[in-house]
Amino acid sequence: MSADGFTERYFHAQDDLRLYFRDYGPRNAARLPLLCLPGLTRNARDFHDFAMRQAQDRRVICFDFRGRGRSAYDPTPSNYQPTVYLSDLQHLLAVTHLHRVIVLGTSMGGIMAMAMAAAMPTVLAGVILNDVGPDVSEVGRQRIAGYIGNPVHAPDHQTAMAILRKTYGPAYPKLDDAGWMRITRATFTEDTARGGLRLDYDLNIAVALREQAKQPLPDLWPLFRGLRHVPVLALRGTLSDILTAETLIRMKREHAGMATVTVPDVGHVPQLDEPEAATAIDAFLAGL
Repeated sequence: MSADGFTERYFHAQDDLRLYFRDYGPRNAARLPLLCLPGLTRNARDFHDFAMRQAQDRRVICFDFRGRGRSAYDPTPSNYQPTVYLSDLQHLLAVTHLHRVIVLGTSMGGIMAMAMAAAMPTVLAGVILNDVGPDVSEVGRQRIAGYIGNPVHAPDHQTAMAILRKTYGPAYPKLDDAGWMRITRATFTEDTARGGLRLDYDLNIAVALREQAKQPLPDLWPLFRGLRHVPVLALRGTLSDILTAETLIRMKREHAGMATVTVPDVGHVPQLDEPEAATAIDAFLAGL
């Protein structure tokens, strides 16, 4: 384990693409392991502080989906889609020798957790959905479509932070400088070609997204219903433009045992260190 508190590991997917994950905590821990899945353009670094808190008594795996973070970029952009991600996750579980996990999925990562309920239902011991559900607000979809794939370059982290603050400020009206810098360092990486910093994902993810957008959104409610026999905690930011309050109410009707928490003064997505989120997650995990 590195001085940063985790081991960096790689494996090869079914098409030989090299994929990356961080491995926190003791591998022989008695408590169920956690698998953390990031959002559409995000990466394992988003979960570092959360993983460090949880890794005292359980193993925590934080994954970079293909085309994000330290995972290789796919030369075929059409592979940036859920069926391929599911196969990648099956390989990840195999190489980590994990047969039963709690999945924490942020945004797209939560949709993949629902997909896992259909594709590998015996694996799920619990699911935490971070600001995502079976319905995705069209307002949020359009906002994401407006920025994904746009190249962003910054000479340094302070400039990069200012760019993020201007773009995502409405989602985090009370976030301090330290919080913004944490997000910035998880969003940008060194630009070896031009110097400075660039976004830490393959911009061609937008190519696949535009093609997928030509088709109607699939009905995700059957996938969510696959979680009915799985303990679920759903988090929603009060300012979220992805998970609406109405969708959360319907989710509760569909899964009567689901726990919910609303995080005040936060949009898409909660950072998991807000007191309301951290307390709810700790209580949920204590029962698993």
